[in-house]
Amino acid sequence: MGELAELKRVQEFVDQCMKCGFCTFFCPVYQEEKVETSVARGKNYLVKLVLKGEQGFTPELSKIIGKCLLCKRCVVNCPAKARIDRVVVAARAQLVEEKGLGLLKALLFRRIMADRKKFGRLLRIARSLQGLLPRTEGKIRHLPDFLKALGRGRNIPELSRVFLRERVKEVYSPEANTPKLKVGFFTGCAMEFVYPELGLKVIETLRKTGVEIHVPRSQNCCGAAIYASGDLETARILAYKNIEAMKDVDMVISGCATCSSTLKHYKEYLARDEKEGEEFERFSRKVKDLTEFLVDRVELDGLRLRGEFQGKVATWHDPCHLVRYQDIKDQPRRILRSLKGLNYVEMEGADLCCGMGGSFSVYHYELSKRIAERKMDSIKQANADIVVTACPGCMIQLLDNILRCGMPQRVHHIVELIDTD
Repeated sequence: MGELAELKRVQEFVDQCMKCGFCTFFCPVYQEEKVETSVARGKNYLVKLVLKGEQGFTPELSKIIGKCLLCKRCVVNCPAKARIDRVVVAARAQLVEEKGLGLLKALLFRRIMADRKKFGRLLRIARSLQGLLPRTEGKIRHLPDFLKALGRGRNIPELSRVFLRERVKEVYSPEANTPKLKVGFFTGCAMEFVYPELGLKVIETLRKTGVEIHVPRSQNCCGAAIYASGDLETARILAYKNIEAMKDVDMVISGCATCSSTLKHYKEYLARDEKEGEEFERFSRKVKDLTEFLVDRVELDGLRLRGEFQGKVATWHDPCHLVRYQDIKDQPRRILRSLKGLNYVEMEGADLCCGMGGSFSVYHYELSKRIAERKMDSIKQANADIVVTACPGCMIQLLDNILRCGMPQRVHHIVELIDTD
């Protein structure tokens, strides 16, 4: 590629910024650090200097570009609608192009995560070693950065002993044997390896709608973390693998907000030309998040609440990849309000980012915790028994911080509340 090719692709977005500073009111990182380089305006200014040839990709600039959650709060509240999320990822991609991905990430993304079988084998090994991570600060400091945040007493769910694909069939035919719709269930990494019980609940819920469910073994990671790290080449490889895996279905459903968002945006994120864009667009039009699928196709009055949640007070946390990336806000609330016996309360700041941001919470764990404290305050004020969401990543972050703060609430995926018996 030509010089600064990735950044030149987003030149129009760089030029959109008016330097008004409105983003400072919404950026969760800036709210904690109060540093200009933490906010969209500052990052955009530095990228503009790079494009002008007045700034190089120094280690310091690399750190600045890395310190973004990609929550899109700046984007949706920007008067000019400047796509700083695209600018940040383009800058990361340019860094990968010029400096390389780094040995560890290259191995993880290109050799392991790009191959589902290898990924599964690695996680089986990790499962047996998970309890051996050191917890004392003296020992932790000798670990690679991505492992440090797995220590320090962090509340991280264990990898499942049995992965989802070992528990499910590839095809579930409807009882009536007259399928109206072939639906591909995109499991995602978290439901595959960490929360397989959620994947089973999604399948049970989908079966109640009378569709034929396909769970292709050949599906892979959606590529969200890889794209966000700037490795567009590997993300593109995964996109093609997933398109091939789901080629025979009419619709693709995901119970993970991050996955459904990424699958919907393959064209925007990864297309290099018009032909490729058309192929990605054809696939993305088939994708639905579970919450929007249920609202579109199910009589909500017919949904029943599982017995263990009867009388509970529930509040909803909006995943960034649902509310800002997909504009899905009302659907999950309609589902929760339809469940008789559940008392729903809206928390203040329901759409505030929880601070997870994928690998952001690994490389910037202390900052991630500070960002999460705002969400913890909202949960306390709501006085709810349970926090409901639709993103496994958010679930991990919320539960980690709820337990860290000694709060009584528990976190559930919205599909867990629906009775399928």
